[in-house]
Amino acid sequence: MFDSLSDRLQSTFDALRGKGRLSEDDISKAMREIRMALLEADVNYRVVKGFVGSCKERCMTVEVLDSLTPAQNVVKIVLDQLTELLGSTESKLVFAQNRTPNVIMLVGLQGSGKTTAAAKLAYLLKHQGRSPLLAACDTHRPAAADQLETLGGEIGVRVFRGDGKDAVRVASGAIREAVDHLNDIVIVDTAGRLQIDEEMMREAVDIKHAVKPDQILMVVDAMSGQDIVNVVKEFSERVDFDGVIMSKLDGDARGGGALSVREVTGKPIKFVSMGEKPDSLETFHPDRMAKRILGMGDVYGIIEQAQRVADEQQVADAERMLLEGFNMNDYLSQLQQIRKMGGISKMIGMLPGGERMMRQSGARMDESQLTNIESIIHSMTKEERLKPKKINGQRRRRIAAGSGHSVQEVNQVIKQWGEMNKMMGKMRQLAGSGSKRQMRQMKGMLRNAGGSMGALGGFGGKMPF
Repeated sequence: MFDSLSDRLQSTFDALRGKGRLSEDDISKAMREIRMALLEADVNYRVVKGFVGSCKERCMTVEVLDSLTPAQNVVKIVLDQLTELLGSTESKLVFAQNRTPNVIMLVGLQGSGKTTAAAKLAYLLKHQGRSPLLAACDTHRPAAADQLETLGGEIGVRVFRGDGKDAVRVASGAIREAVDHLNDIVIVDTAGRLQIDEEMMREAVDIKHAVKPDQILMVVDAMSGQDIVNVVKEFSERVDFDGVIMSKLDGDARGGGALSVREVTGKPIKFVSMGEKPDSLETFHPDRMAKRILGMGDVYGIIEQAQRVADEQQVADAERMLLEGFNMNDYLSQLQQIRKMGGISKMIGMLPGGERMMRQSGARMDESQLTNIESIIHSMTKEERLKPKKINGQRRRRIAAGSGHSVQEVNQVIKQWGEMNKMMGKMRQLAGSGSKRQMRQMKGMLRNAGGSMGALGGFGGKMPF
């Protein structure tokens, strides 16, 4: 995500940090680099011009040039301007309190990921305590309704297909169906085209008039670059949507469209899709995204992910680890938590400088690494998992043979466990030397993290395999 842009911007800032003082020429050169980085990322030219102009104006002040930390001030200015460009504040869905069901209508071009986004949005709302119904109103694309029904079945959300012929009738029928079955949200998946045409627009307008949606969200493909600008402007004029779902952002190395859409249309980005799984739709936070682009990470995002997947038993286990220690069963549980949170790469990518570190090191961090560690732990006896210090050379050779891995790999897993156990030990010491209040605060910290931060920290930037 934003790989090329992030690298260019961070290289520019690194050059500034090497200077004790900054001249006007230094600022001008840095702004030229930022301009080129944004244009190469396929950001709209007018957006780039305005952004760089604002940044340069703020950076040329005496407060920045005469500062003891001018490079830091420049980074702060770029961060603030980038956050403003992306929308400044989070834009949430707005639901009518006096209407049931609320209606969310999705529009966009064919291939933008609209049907998948509908299912992901339904999954998100369901886990927020809502009862969504999906309406299959794409009556033009072959098997579109089948695709939506398959996705709905995977997440446990019903799909209304109606007669499968008239999109307006299907949408209207979905409202009646929701009332009959006490669904409080209807998500309308509309038809798209490979490009904007009059028939698609007219049908979208007709559906809008028929169901009077509370929210209209446009799904755009992040990989389409500047082409997004023309598409969203056309939809904005004809349908007047309320916000954007940015799909396929995890596969976009440039990301120019995401940086352009808010400034060009004035419409906020409400959600971003960061993967293929149903839970990969995330609320868009402009400030966090800006920090990730600049290589500052998203620690709040990690904590939220941990909270999302944590249950009462895991919280209890976290407190036990603090009091009694960290065993191999705990290690296994933490790895499973990381898998639920999106995997190693996603977690590392949300740490400050994490994405850049992975690109520069060429490290391969995928699900197979978690599987390898899990297979080694599964080859241990019950006693060995509870008391890893008992695992001597003979036991390590047996575990290696049983798991299909080398003794060196087994040694690495045990070493990683040891590092995490030491960390828990230090936390126990702090808790033991502190007051009861401090102990409660430490337990609360673990509770907030869902007990899953330890496993990630234990890797220490170096993966076992």
